[in-house]
Order: sequence, then C-alpha cells, then structure tokens
Amino acid sequence: MGGVPAFQAAALVRACVREEGEGGSPTAVLPDGPYTDEERRDVPVRSGASHAVFVGSEDPASGAVGLRFFTSAGELPACGHGTVAALAWLADRSGRDELRVTLRLADRTLLGSAVRDGARFRAAFRADRVTVRQPAAAERYLAVTALGLAAADLAPGACVAALGRERLLLPVRTREALAALKPDLDALRRACDHFGLLGCYVHTVPTPEGRVAARMFAPSIGVPEDVANANSTACLAAHLATAQGRGQHLDVEMGDSLGHPATLVAEARSGPHGVTAEVGGWAQLG
Repeated sequence: MGGVPAFQAAALVRACVREEGEGGSPTAVLPDGPYTDEERRDVPVRSGASHAVFVGSEDPASGAVGLRFFTSAGELPACGHGTVAALAWLADRSGRDELRVTLRLADRTLLGSAVRDGARFRAAFRADRVTVRQPAAAERYLAVTALGLAAADLAPGACVAALGRERLLLPVRTREALAALKPDLDALRRACDHFGLLGCYVHTVPTPEGRVAARMFAPSIGVPEDVANANSTACLAAHLATAQGRGQHLDVEMGDSLGHPATLVAEARSGPHGVTAEVGGWAQLG
C-alpha cells in the first residue's frame, strides 16, 4: 500500500503497568487501514512490541468498535493485554475521563471501559464464555517436560481453559520454582502445536488475598514469553471461582523475568449463565 507505513502510524501503549507506573507490556495500537497481513505482522517487529492492535471505525448500527490483533507470526482471534491497550488508546483519543464501549473481536463482542487518572488509564473488559476442562495426561506430561519442571514443584489444579483459544494453566508451589523456569521453547511449541494449545500459563497458588505470580509461554504464536496475559488471567479467575463455588479476586504479577514488571487484576463471579470474569489493569501511552 502507499502512504505512511503502518508501523510509523502506531502508538506504543504500555499495558498492565505496575501500580507505580513501571514496566507493562509494550503494545502497538493504530487505526485500521487497507494493510496487507504482511504489513500487519511487521508492525510489532518494527515497533518493539510483541503484539499490535488494529482499531476499526465504530459501527454506526451497533456502536461496536472492531479490533484485530497481530504478532509477527500472524493474526490472533483475541489478545487480553492488547484489548487493555486499545481501551486506553480509545479513551485518550476520545478526550473523555471515562469511556465505555462495545468491542467486536473475531469471534465475540466484549464490554470494555477505561477511566483516566492523570497520564494513565484504568482499563478493563468483561470476559464471558470461559470454558475449562481437565488436561489429558499427554498434554500435561509434554508441557511439564518442555518446561523442565520437577514433580515436586507442581501443585494440584492444572486445567485447560479457553477464552478464544485453549491454553494450559499449570500451578506451581513456589515463586522460586516459577522464577527458575527455563523452558525448551522448541519442545513446548511442538507440544502446543500438537494439541492445538495457545501456550502454557504457569502460576503460583493464590494466597488468601488472591496474590499470584505467573509466566506465560506461547512460542507457537511467536511469543516465547508474554509480559502480561490478561486472557489467561481471566481464565484462571474463572477456573478458581468455579472450583470454589464463590467469587474470586486475583492480583497477578507477570513480566519480572523479562524486566517489564506488569500487574493484572481479575474478578470472577458465578451467575445464572455461568462464570463471568472482568480483567484489566493500568495502561499508559508512550
């Protein structure tokens, strides 16, 4: 296409920064346009981000705003921290202190919000239709082997959860075991590709206050390790709320192993139509 290259039109949003404004997941956000998929895949690479979000125009009939997500490996049906970044970007462009909007993804619509607080935004979206199942023995074995985890490090409660695509949620007993992970990414990619998994979200057992540390490995989509993964965090909150039969609050720390400390907040509640989770965090432009 002619005109300004897509990567030059992108704004960099740090999604899910820590409370002090540190870190966050650098995410490229830009208005959608007549880009080729090759140009879309180039945006995160040229912008120094793992993901790019292309924001469509508001639909005049429904009022929904379309989002498309890309990594260097191709398009994703959904991206949680990308959604947080897009909400902050939309709120900033609107000039309002508070934004509520319907977002249209590839396979669902979401309700999102963003509230301005100085130079940053508190953004969150509601995640419906989270599905959870027990992992097959082979799924669990291959992932654990590729991650290099010892049996003594594992805690009960592994599951496969989906918000868009399925991913393995794997609990470990200590933060030390989590920090020490050095996965064989080629082996993990082969295992995830074989079972159709997005990746593996390894997390500590929540404290009574709901504090969790987590790391997300997704080499199959071109992301060896994610700074912040909101969809997996929503899946974990929904899984715990279902297992315990009550609401679940989580404060999840990610990104420390990458030098980009990030924090995500999730609330899951049971209702007449199943479990609904709201997930998000602070986001800052620039």
